[in-house]
Amino acid sequence: MEMKKDEVSQANLMVDEQRQASQYARSLLEASLDPLVTISPEGKITDVNEATIKVTGISREKLIGTDFSNYFTEPEKAREGYQQVFAKGSVTDYPLTIRHNNGRLTDVLYNASVYRDVQGHVLGVFAAARDVTESKSVMRDFAETKNFLDNILQSSTKYSIIGKDLNHRILSWNEGAKRNYGYTAEEIIGQDSVVLHTSEDVKAGAVERLLARAYEEGLAEGEFMRVRKNGSRFIASVVVTRRNDATGRPIGYLLMSNDISEKKQAEEQLRQASQYVRSLVESSLDPLVTISADGKITDVNEATIAVTGVSREQLIGTDFSNYFTEPGKAREGYEQVFAKGFVTDYPLTIHHRDGRLTDVLYNASVYKDERGHVLGVFAAARDVTAQKQASQYARSLIESSLDPLVTISADGKITDVNEATIKVTGVPREQLIGTDFSNYFTEPGKAREGYRQVFAKGFVTDYPLTIRHNDGRLTDVLYNASVYRDSRDNVLGVFAAARDVTGRKKVEEELAEQRRRELDRLAELEKFQKLTVGRELKMVELKKEIEELKGENQALKGKQG
Repeated sequence: MEMKKDEVSQANLMVDEQRQASQYARSLLEASLDPLVTISPEGKITDVNEATIKVTGISREKLIGTDFSNYFTEPEKAREGYQQVFAKGSVTDYPLTIRHNNGRLTDVLYNASVYRDVQGHVLGVFAAARDVTESKSVMRDFAETKNFLDNILQSSTKYSIIGKDLNHRILSWNEGAKRNYGYTAEEIIGQDSVVLHTSEDVKAGAVERLLARAYEEGLAEGEFMRVRKNGSRFIASVVVTRRNDATGRPIGYLLMSNDISEKKQAEEQLRQASQYVRSLVESSLDPLVTISADGKITDVNEATIAVTGVSREQLIGTDFSNYFTEPGKAREGYEQVFAKGFVTDYPLTIHHRDGRLTDVLYNASVYKDERGHVLGVFAAARDVTAQKQASQYARSLIESSLDPLVTISADGKITDVNEATIKVTGVPREQLIGTDFSNYFTEPGKAREGYRQVFAKGFVTDYPLTIRHNDGRLTDVLYNASVYRDSRDNVLGVFAAARDVTGRKKVEEELAEQRRRELDRLAELEKFQKLTVGRELKMVELKKEIEELKGENQALKGKQG
């Protein structure tokens, strides 16, 4: 009996130990972050850990008893894998891709081996999967990067890519370097890179300073004069990168450079052109300004500074409209330019900080980049203060004239009149302007012919017309007219002055009547004279006849005596 009790106790102890061992093993399985699975000889899943549940998205109950190969993107490859384990006893780093039930994929490498019972019989396969998604992505990126860099190194013909060691010995040489420097790879690899530098840079230590900066900071760049195989020189933009080995130890340099001679030449031409344009801008006596899309001043010339009394630094960045007596009108002006592309003769008055006002006319247009995108507005202001004063003076002279004065456009429309014209027609200025000049005469056709003669010949003098007042009163006038022109000698219209000759005409008519009467009297006198003269002739003849008769009578008497 004692022996049986001991046997039972030992058996219970063994069961406890096995249970504890099983629990320990289970805790180890569950503690693993790698997906673990056991597979029967038929390929069925017999157990899984929590990591397997997570990577597949399927519960333990549903996984157990199903085909191991069902959960991979390549089921046949998965099946072949566990069959290799049963055949060979193990596999290592066997690549598979697990498919989650939501479609997510996880790249893994499986290590698997058979497990046995106490008699050594194979019970199944124990497989552990290591997630290599990230490392696979890194390797793929690395391969792509390496391939990309190799392609750059081998195929770039624009950029020189040169590898060299810490002693300046050239180790690699691409097609771009061959094109820029003229050396083939066979000629240059192994040589000191000093042959690529000017003696001036070498003596001045410029090359060593660049490499020292790259060595210390990992990267350095600059612009240097370089020497070709044939001795000619070119300007290169150079970027030097320090090369490190796998441990981070510096082992050399990678130099990327590009021939920028044409670019530097273009920059110099642009700089000279810019200076030339700037000198033109500054030499202009007209205020010039550039304006951004939001109405801010981006540049000004000296004339703008003078007319506003504000320095360039204070002007730039402020609202363009701030410097005018009518800010709203100024704002509307540059907005018109952005909308239409330009404005001409836009009137504004600039307000100097001391209160002085300057009347200007702005001509403005948008300016663009090389792609045609609008960058801003360029505006030039012409000071018309003196012109405006002269215009006002001229206006006062025109208005003070007692003669009707009028300006006429090429199509015969009235563009301006003075007060005398308003009085002689009885029509206000607003109604006269824009109407046909010929409408206000008794002979419209003759009036039209008159101003056409002016446009054709340049002038007319003493051209007779009769103005009709709107109350019917008539005024006889003689027009003197000539064309007027702009500063470029283009004909703008006709300026016509009418001299009232109504009184003179009346006097002329009275004089003509008096002359007519005098002529009639003269005719009568001539007629009377003719009559009188006739009578006198007859008397002379009669007297002559009497004398002759007397003579004959005496003769007769003599004969009789």
